[in-house]
Amino acid sequence: MKLLKRTLIVLFIALNIVAAFHAYKFTHFYAPGTTDNRKPEQMDALGKLKIILLGVRMSKTVATTKPDTAYIPVNLPTSNGLHLSCWYIPVPGSKGTVLLFHGYGGNKGPGLSEAAWFRHLGYSTFLTDFRGHGNSEGNTCTIGYKEADDVKAAYDYISKQDKKPIILWGVSMGAAAIMRAVPTYHLQPQKVILECPFATLTDAVKSRMRAVNLPETPLSQLLTIWGGLEQGFWGPGYQPAKEGEKLKMPVLLCWGEHDIRVTRQETNAVFKHLGSSQKQLVVFTQSGHQSFCRHEEAKWKKAVATFLAAK
Repeated sequence: MKLLKRTLIVLFIALNIVAAFHAYKFTHFYAPGTTDNRKPEQMDALGKLKIILLGVRMSKTVATTKPDTAYIPVNLPTSNGLHLSCWYIPVPGSKGTVLLFHGYGGNKGPGLSEAAWFRHLGYSTFLTDFRGHGNSEGNTCTIGYKEADDVKAAYDYISKQDKKPIILWGVSMGAAAIMRAVPTYHLQPQKVILECPFATLTDAVKSRMRAVNLPETPLSQLLTIWGGLEQGFWGPGYQPAKEGEKLKMPVLLCWGEHDIRVTRQETNAVFKHLGSSQKQLVVFTQSGHQSFCRHEEAKWKKAVATFLAAK
């Protein structure tokens, strides 16, 4: 019996050490261009094995394209002293400004496709590289928790530039950061567009476990706990779906039917918890965890245009 107890204790300690190690690797990025940034599902068995043994190796991705129209580079300070790289693209006589926020491991560059359509609809656009991403300072990521502060920084900047309505658009981690930022900092956007947000941080970690064919439990729960502790917050308590209860403005929620990152169950939970009386869910039947603007362009443009035009 004593041997069994000792064995279990050793296994418990070992499992937590492994979880702490992997959580650290998942939330810290290397210098741009120094690692293979393919997604786990794009890797062969050997690549997935390396992730299991050595952890995720992600480098910061820098935007390879720039706006094809006049823009204003903005170096935006955050409350903890970092500076964010942003593009402000004003439209004369605009209806307001759309703030765009990318996902985990991304940058503001790909969002130019969505930004172009928002400008076509008469809105100025403001694209931000989250901390630790793109050309912004830092090398750590909290999967949307502290990035909510970056959403606030962008919101405050635009509020000082223009008193017209502000629209928030975010994808995946960016959507989760918006859902946390709005109630935490009492932001008052006119409308919010959320694309494939995860319901809880634990759910986001579970998707990574599935991608490398590892059991979701107890690894996901342990990684969530350690990832949060290493970054100074309680990971299991980070639940964007529940934060959505405090979003009272109109919300458009988008999800791809073939999404292997965010499940339909998560999406239903997010939608159910949204506190808005004017909420809409649009399912993109030909898409996964990707840009709906680029993959199902006509359907996305129509959904966004209709949502923004509604009173």
